[in-house]
Amino acid sequence: MPQYRYKAVDAAGKFIQGSLDAGNVSDLELRLEKMDMDLVTYKQKEPGFDLFGRNKVGRRDLINFSFYLEQLTHSGVPILEGLTDLRDGEENPGFRDVITGVIEAIEGGNSFSQALGLYPNIFDNVFTSLIKVGERSGKMSEVLIDITDTLKWQDELLAKAKKIMTYPAVVGTLVLTIIMFMMIFIVPDIMQAIVGMGGVIPIETRALMATSNFLKNYWYLVITMPFVVFFTISYFYRTNSKARFKIDGMLLKIWLIGPVNEKIKISRFTRYFALMFASGITVLDAINLSKSVVNNVVLEDGIERAWQQISEGGSISESFKNIGIFPPLVVRMLRVGEASGRMDKSLNNVSYFFDRDINDSIDKMEPVVQTAMMASIGMFVLWLVMAVMGPLYDTIGTMEF
Repeated sequence: MPQYRYKAVDAAGKFIQGSLDAGNVSDLELRLEKMDMDLVTYKQKEPGFDLFGRNKVGRRDLINFSFYLEQLTHSGVPILEGLTDLRDGEENPGFRDVITGVIEAIEGGNSFSQALGLYPNIFDNVFTSLIKVGERSGKMSEVLIDITDTLKWQDELLAKAKKIMTYPAVVGTLVLTIIMFMMIFIVPDIMQAIVGMGGVIPIETRALMATSNFLKNYWYLVITMPFVVFFTISYFYRTNSKARFKIDGMLLKIWLIGPVNEKIKISRFTRYFALMFASGITVLDAINLSKSVVNNVVLEDGIERAWQQISEGGSISESFKNIGIFPPLVVRMLRVGEASGRMDKSLNNVSYFFDRDINDSIDKMEPVVQTAMMASIGMFVLWLVMAVMGPLYDTIGTMEF
């Protein structure tokens, strides 16, 4: 179905722009009329994506969506009416169009979960599966609360990580820019003056001269090489399964970042596993759906092997123990959950423990990163001082007064 970019006017006379899927222009007009809008201009969009991400649906949009929908359903408002209210109040044109499509799918005879499943890039399998559980159990409000809490946790964690990485990224870029400028424009003149004084040139000075000459002659390689390496790795990561497996394995072992990254993924898995198990989804289905949230093929492969052992009659705890990926705490709590019959509570305890551990690790990471950066800057300054001041000191020491 083609997508149209439209400009319409609502009942209050306000102009609204957005995009909408429609079979033709007449269908577009009918869909806009259902939203109490009149079509003014339109243009069929070419297949592709929004380059600037203006209409992108983010995690914050999903949090607001699930939160307000939970409030409405808890108050007894039917899903269709709640979605209509959300659509009318949605400021993101892209998400407003998605909600419109969901409403039309429900009016066409689809269930709420089936309608969400029409937009897999926005509502993933876990989201739609939990909504399906809410439909079957009649506990839609409780399921939406759990979805909202999980999305908030992920958003807060991501915000913390961005906060920690912003300072090193900004300061590091500024420092590297200054170093490049000094090496290309200032250091060569200083080195020329030092060579002109005669005498023995120490190794640190020769290293500085060689580095400066390299940057002066091949500065374009230094600037472009990180981008080339990044896009090359990204290409192989997307197209080569073996490369992706190795890269994902390395991401779990990188100093300082790897252990935290692994805990985040395991905590996300146990959180969703517990949520689905508590909602009435079978163990095998819950594991199969939850493995996608880890977004790491090494962990996904391990979970798949555990799923296979469980499907063949093995116990949950022993199956996860045999794959050798999950920490002993996870295996122990799985064993407790099996013995007590309260698997969801045991997994929630694991998530709680990991969440605290992750927050503590992230809080400790910030001063470590800042200290490492300051130490690197200090080492460069020391090298620069030794390379410049060493020959000057030697020359002054040989002068006779």
